[in-house]
Amino acid sequence: MVVLSFKFSDSFVEMKTTLGNIITPMQKGINSVGQFISDKMDYMRSKEDLLEENEELKKKIDELSYDNKILAGENSNLENYRELYQLDKMYPDYPKVAATVVSRDGNNWFHLFTIDKGTADGVDVDMNVIAGKGLVGIVSEAGEHYAKVRAIIDDKSNVSAMFEKTGETCMVKGNMESIFNGYIDVEMINNTAKISEGDEVVTSHVSDKYLQGLSVGYIKDIEDDPLTLTKTAHLIPVVSFDQLETVLIITTLKDSTEVKDMSNYD
Repeated sequence: MVVLSFKFSDSFVEMKTTLGNIITPMQKGINSVGQFISDKMDYMRSKEDLLEENEELKKKIDELSYDNKILAGENSNLENYRELYQLDKMYPDYPKVAATVVSRDGNNWFHLFTIDKGTADGVDVDMNVIAGKGLVGIVSEAGEHYAKVRAIIDDKSNVSAMFEKTGETCMVKGNMESIFNGYIDVEMINNTAKISEGDEVVTSHVSDKYLQGLSVGYIKDIEDDPLTLTKTAHLIPVVSFDQLETVLIITTLKDSTEVKDMSNYD
């Protein structure tokens, strides 16, 4: 037909026009369909590329999140070690062993908890435990590779203490109801004691288990008790008992011979 159209061009003009009128719309339609298919294929390729890129980004985000958690944990541990180091310097005369809290009993407060050091590490019953800026409690049970600590906020805890400035004695009594309000109770304060809000309370020399001079907290809400002719107060602890992670155990036991002798004399 191509040869004939060249040889008899005049005769084929009408046929060429007719064929052109038929083929041209078909070509446009085919081109449109082809372009549509091409666009769809490009879209699918772009979508697949985006999905692959999205998966790679997700993996990178997960890796970064994991790394951030590791760094946060390391920073937290570093802060804990720095705090223990400062605490160790506060009481340089006492030998100590560092331990990690591995479990706790009961509610969110660390009133009874277990540490990862025991008799194999030199830890024994009645050894004093410190953290933060002062006294946490005392070792109540010791195994070879673990020990249990009773904190001063526990209901069964009684700490013979004194006011650091005046030497006036008092009794710090654990109270799990009070600690929810951020304090514990102080009783048996002499009604003539010259004390004021904010005075520091430390362990006293007359305690048979607690070493002398360990910071316990700061006094507030002083009141007179007319029934006992003494004063009562609240104490803000120097330790955060809702977030203990690491502690120091003082591996020296209190020499209570003198206290027992005084009791016998009384």
